[in-house]
Amino acid sequence: MEIRRIDDQFAVSPQITPADVEKIADEGFTTIICNRPDSEEAGQPTSVAIAKAAKQAGLDFHLIAVSGGAFPETAVARFRGVRQAAEGPVLAYCRTGTRSMTLETLANPEDRSIEDRLSRAEGAGYDLSSLRERLVYEDN
Repeated sequence: MEIRRIDDQFAVSPQITPADVEKIADEGFTTIICNRPDSEEAGQPTSVAIAKAAKQAGLDFHLIAVSGGAFPETAVARFRGVRQAAEGPVLAYCRTGTRSMTLETLANPEDRSIEDRLSRAEGAGYDLSSLRERLVYEDN
Protein backbone atom coordinates (compact mmCIF):
# COMPACT_ATOMS: atom_id res chain seq x y z
CA MET A 1 0.00 0.00 0.00
CA GLU A 2 1.40 3.36 -1.06
CA ILE A 3 -0.30 6.28 0.66
CA ARG A 4 0.52 9.71 -0.72
CA ARG A 5 -0.36 12.33 1.87
CA ILE A 6 -1.52 15.57 0.30
CA ASP A 7 -1.97 17.27 3.67
CA ASP A 8 -3.09 16.39 7.21
CA GLN A 9 -6.68 15.80 6.09
CA PHE A 10 -6.34 14.08 2.73
CA ALA A 11 -4.34 11.34 1.02
CA VAL A 12 -4.60 9.21 -2.08
CA SER A 13 -3.52 5.67 -2.81
CA PRO A 14 -3.49 3.08 -5.52
CA GLN A 15 -5.79 0.08 -4.97
CA ILE A 16 -6.00 -1.07 -1.37
CA THR A 17 -7.06 -4.46 -0.01
CA PRO A 18 -9.26 -5.39 2.94
CA ALA A 19 -6.06 -6.36 4.79
CA ASP A 20 -4.79 -2.77 4.43
CA VAL A 21 -7.77 -1.21 6.18
CA GLU A 22 -6.61 -1.81 9.75
CA LYS A 23 -3.31 -0.06 8.97
CA ILE A 24 -5.25 2.80 7.37
CA ALA A 25 -7.25 3.16 10.60
CA ASP A 26 -4.03 2.97 12.66
CA GLU A 27 -2.62 5.86 10.60
CA GLY A 28 -5.51 8.04 11.74
CA PHE A 29 -7.81 8.01 8.74
CA THR A 30 -11.53 8.13 9.52
CA THR A 31 -12.97 7.84 6.02
CA ILE A 32 -12.16 5.84 2.88
CA ILE A 33 -13.44 6.85 -0.56
CA CYS A 34 -13.29 4.31 -3.39
CA ASN A 35 -13.13 5.94 -6.82
CA ARG A 36 -12.72 2.69 -8.74
CA PRO A 37 -15.54 0.63 -10.24
CA ASP A 38 -15.66 -3.02 -9.27
CA SER A 39 -14.39 -5.54 -11.86
CA GLU A 40 -12.22 -2.97 -13.61
CA GLU A 41 -9.34 -5.45 -13.42
CA ALA A 42 -9.14 -9.18 -12.74
CA GLY A 43 -8.38 -9.98 -9.11
CA GLN A 44 -9.27 -6.52 -7.84
CA PRO A 45 -10.84 -6.52 -4.35
CA THR A 46 -14.50 -5.53 -4.42
CA SER A 47 -15.72 -2.33 -2.86
CA VAL A 48 -18.08 -4.44 -0.73
CA ALA A 49 -15.13 -6.34 0.77
CA ILE A 50 -13.30 -3.11 1.54
CA ALA A 51 -16.46 -1.48 2.91
CA LYS A 52 -16.91 -4.46 5.24
CA ALA A 53 -13.30 -4.17 6.47
CA ALA A 54 -13.78 -0.41 6.91
CA LYS A 55 -16.90 -0.93 9.01
CA GLN A 56 -15.08 -3.46 11.19
CA ALA A 57 -12.26 -0.93 11.69
CA GLY A 58 -14.71 1.86 12.56
CA LEU A 59 -14.14 3.82 9.35
CA ASP A 60 -16.68 5.45 7.07
CA PHE A 61 -16.66 4.14 3.51
CA HIS A 62 -18.01 5.80 0.37
CA LEU A 63 -18.11 4.46 -3.18
CA ILE A 64 -17.86 7.23 -5.79
CA ALA A 65 -16.70 5.23 -8.78
CA VAL A 66 -15.64 6.98 -11.98
CA SER A 67 -14.11 5.52 -15.12
CA GLY A 68 -13.03 6.27 -18.64
CA GLY A 69 -11.58 9.64 -17.78
CA ALA A 70 -15.08 11.02 -17.13
CA PHE A 71 -15.68 13.08 -14.01
CA PRO A 72 -19.41 13.87 -14.00
CA GLU A 73 -20.62 16.76 -11.87
CA THR A 74 -22.63 14.36 -9.70
CA ALA A 75 -19.46 12.47 -8.74
CA VAL A 76 -17.54 15.70 -8.15
CA ALA A 77 -20.33 17.05 -5.94
CA ARG A 78 -20.57 13.81 -3.93
CA PHE A 79 -16.80 13.78 -3.45
CA ARG A 80 -16.88 17.38 -2.22
CA GLY A 81 -19.71 16.56 0.18
CA VAL A 82 -17.96 13.54 1.65
CA ARG A 83 -14.70 15.46 2.06
CA GLN A 84 -16.40 18.38 3.76
CA ALA A 85 -18.45 16.16 6.09
CA ALA A 86 -15.58 13.87 7.12
CA GLU A 87 -14.69 14.04 10.80
CA GLY A 88 -11.01 13.35 10.24
CA PRO A 89 -8.46 12.47 7.59
CA VAL A 90 -9.73 10.94 4.34
CA LEU A 91 -7.99 8.37 2.14
CA ALA A 92 -9.28 8.14 -1.44
CA TYR A 93 -8.13 5.34 -3.72
CA CYS A 94 -8.45 4.07 -7.27
CA ARG A 95 -6.15 2.02 -9.51
CA THR A 96 -3.19 4.44 -9.34
CA GLY A 97 -4.45 7.38 -7.27
CA THR A 98 -4.86 9.66 -10.28
CA ARG A 99 -8.67 9.58 -10.37
CA SER A 100 -8.82 10.27 -6.65
CA MET A 101 -6.45 13.24 -6.95
CA THR A 102 -8.41 14.49 -9.97
CA LEU A 103 -11.67 14.36 -8.01
CA GLU A 104 -10.04 16.23 -5.12
CA THR A 105 -8.79 18.88 -7.54
CA LEU A 106 -12.17 19.26 -9.25
CA ALA A 107 -14.23 19.11 -6.05
CA ASN A 108 -12.06 21.71 -4.32
CA PRO A 109 -13.49 20.97 -0.85
CA GLU A 110 -11.25 23.57 0.80
CA ASP A 111 -11.90 26.34 -1.75
CA ARG A 112 -8.29 26.59 -2.87
CA SER A 113 -7.02 28.52 -5.88
CA ILE A 114 -6.47 26.75 -9.18
CA GLU A 115 -2.71 27.14 -8.87
CA ASP A 116 -2.72 25.72 -5.36
CA ARG A 117 -4.78 22.69 -6.42
CA LEU A 118 -2.57 21.94 -9.41
CA SER A 119 0.56 22.45 -7.33
CA ARG A 120 -0.68 20.07 -4.62
CA ALA A 121 -1.38 17.43 -7.26
CA GLU A 122 2.05 17.91 -8.82
CA GLY A 123 3.70 17.66 -5.41
CA ALA A 124 2.09 14.25 -4.98
CA GLY A 125 3.32 13.12 -8.39
CA TYR A 126 0.20 13.78 -10.47
CA ASP A 127 0.34 16.11 -13.47
CA LEU A 128 -3.19 17.49 -13.72
CA SER A 129 -2.31 20.53 -15.82
CA SER A 130 -4.72 19.26 -18.49
CA LEU A 131 -7.54 20.20 -16.08
CA ARG A 132 -6.62 23.89 -16.05
CA GLU A 133 -9.19 24.92 -18.67
CA ARG A 134 -12.02 23.07 -16.90
CA LEU A 135 -10.99 24.56 -13.55
CA VAL A 136 -10.94 28.09 -14.98
CA TYR A 137 -14.36 27.57 -16.56
CA GLU A 138 -15.91 26.06 -13.42
CA ASP A 139 -14.39 28.63 -11.07
CA ASN A 140 -15.96 31.52 -13.04
